[in-house]
Amino acid sequence: MSDAKFTPRVFSGIQPSGGLTLGNYLGAMKRFVDMQNAGTHECIYCMVDLHAITVWQDPADLTRNTRELCAGFIAAGIDPENSILFNQSQVPEHAQLGWIFNCVARMGWMGRMTQWKDKAGKNAEAASLGLFAYPALMAADILIYHATHVPVGEDQKQHLELTRDIAAKFNHDFGTDFFPITEPVIEGAATRVMNLQDGTKKMSKSDPSDRTRINMTDSADEIAKKIRKAKTDPDPLPETVEGLEARPEARNLVNIWAALADTTVEDVVAQNASKLFGYFKQDLADLAVEKLAPIPSEMARLMQDQAEIDRILGRGAERAREIAAPILARTYDIVGMVRS
Repeated sequence: MSDAKFTPRVFSGIQPSGGLTLGNYLGAMKRFVDMQNAGTHECIYCMVDLHAITVWQDPADLTRNTRELCAGFIAAGIDPENSILFNQSQVPEHAQLGWIFNCVARMGWMGRMTQWKDKAGKNAEAASLGLFAYPALMAADILIYHATHVPVGEDQKQHLELTRDIAAKFNHDFGTDFFPITEPVIEGAATRVMNLQDGTKKMSKSDPSDRTRINMTDSADEIAKKIRKAKTDPDPLPETVEGLEARPEARNLVNIWAALADTTVEDVVAQNASKLFGYFKQDLADLAVEKLAPIPSEMARLMQDQAEIDRILGRGAERAREIAAPILARTYDIVGMVRS
């Protein structure tokens, strides 16, 4: 089915669970800013706090983390006047459409979700129902705005495929073409940023060692130090991209350089062919400080005025509901729900 009749619209969200890292920035926020600035799509970006509570969150931490994430979005370059920026729980249409989609999605679909298996592990009986069902809410997050495109990392591609399945089943069951079949946008050199000490693992805020990641609150000195101490192998950089195969730490640092510099991996390799990693990491540290250091200081400044952050989120929620409410109302009509 063609998306031609749908307004070109991007939706994406990040959980406000604290501890923004370089992975969040390069894999999500920077891409959000690029899509906003391209001007080809209406952009809707969300702090998905309803998803965050699928596992226990301290209420005070959740409040702070939501505001900090909003500050992070803005510091990274999201303009809340240009894009729509809000937190999910202020737009009840997400949860309302989520229930409809709970009734469309099949148990077998949910049980196959890789992240459910990973997060629940052997203790699935003790996991929350929300953790099991949240992919249906994720589908609602996207489709309540008739979003045509979603920037995703490889680890979220399965959930977007589920969103497409839910949209297709709803359309088929009710003989309509109401929901778009949303397209993933998987692009960029560092859509999956890896651990600075183990290039086979994803960069994570939950790793016990702070050396494994760059936090978006790190100072310039901390950023530079972590890059310089990142694990590498003893060989110099190769002359071709193929030479990065089986060298995960080398590939990760090259990817980070390419993403920060808005260039390709091929260009980074050509520019640094045969360079020793000691010199490469120093140059990368300089680039990272130039690109990243302004962000934590701007986040700190924004967090000094929490009332302004709340105002931005409230206005964003109002704008989001202007789109979401009519789509939910039409969904209810299609399903046959009586409304006054």
